[in-house]
Amino acid sequence: MMKVVVGGSRKIAKLNKDIRGRVDDILKKGHVVLIGDANGADKAMQQYFSEKHYPSVIVYCTGTTCRNNLGKWPVVNVQSARTSKDFAYYAVKDQQMCQEANYGFLLWDGKSKGTLNNILSLLENSKQAFVYFSPKRLLIKLLSARDLTHLLKNCDQESLAYFDKTLQISERLNLGQRQLSLV
Repeated sequence: MMKVVVGGSRKIAKLNKDIRGRVDDILKKGHVVLIGDANGADKAMQQYFSEKHYPSVIVYCTGTTCRNNLGKWPVVNVQSARTSKDFAYYAVKDQQMCQEANYGFLLWDGKSKGTLNNILSLLENSKQAFVYFSPKRLLIKLLSARDLTHLLKNCDQESLAYFDKTLQISERLNLGQRQLSLV
């Protein structure tokens, strides 16, 4: 059975018609949904799955307590070596979801490094990532680092520098000595 990791940026709290349509396709195919417990896109998607009474959802939480599990679905508690609840603390559960999924559907605001990290994780594991890029309201299919590089051209230089510093994107995309750039 296919597994899809879904989720996205915390600043995306509503699902528009295009997003709901893509989620409906996932439901029709009967895929197992792997989802995080954060506010924003995770919570909005959980709400939608709950309204649809979709049973094939597994919620991933870091530590022993979930922040959100609106459908009271089964939970996978992922332990982190970190004690402070920072990016690295939650990234452990995201990494596990990306490893277990066959592909991903992620909502990205062009700013969230967590969502971008999940996109990178999927691609690094030779998995497809379908990304709803909210600034342009586009659904984009990413199959390779090259596809992601094209998507990142929609980001400003400041964001790109931040992503490169915090996520080592140039290195992860195998850009070698070249810096990630819009040019």
